[in-house]
Amino acid sequence: MIGLFLITHTTYGESLIQCACHVLNRRPPQIVQLGVAAQDDPLDLLPLAESMMHFVDTGEGVLIMTDIYGATPSNIALKLLDPGRVEGITGVNLPMLLRALTYREKGMGVLLTRAIAGGRDGVLNMLDH
Repeated sequence: MIGLFLITHTTYGESLIQCACHVLNRRPPQIVQLGVAAQDDPLDLLPLAESMMHFVDTGEGVLIMTDIYGATPSNIALKLLDPGRVEGITGVNLPMLLRALTYREKGMGVLLTRAIAGGRDGVLNMLDH
C-alpha cells in the first residue's frame, strides 16, 4: 500500500485526516501529517519530514499532498520527491484525500491520476447538480 503524507499549513492536514476518519468510520493506516507554522524554519523541519515519510513507506512509495504550491509546505515536499517512488500533488482537499485513500493500492500512476481528479471534481456549483 502506498503511504500518504500531508504537509500543510498548521492544522489543516490533521483536520483533513480527522474528516476522512469520520467519513470512513476508522483511521486509515499509513497516513501522517506535518503541520507547518509561520515561525517554523523549513530547514529544521526537513529531517522530521524525511523521518515521517519513511515511517509510512513500506516499500511501495509515498504520495505527498500539500495545500498551496509555492508555499513552505510544498517547498519542503519538493525536497523529498523521488519520481516513481515519492510523488507530490498540491491543492489537497477532502475529496482528493478520500480518493487517494481509495486508490493507493492500485499503483502510483493510478493513484496520482485518481487523487488529482478527485480534488478537481470535488469542486462544483451545487445549484448545477
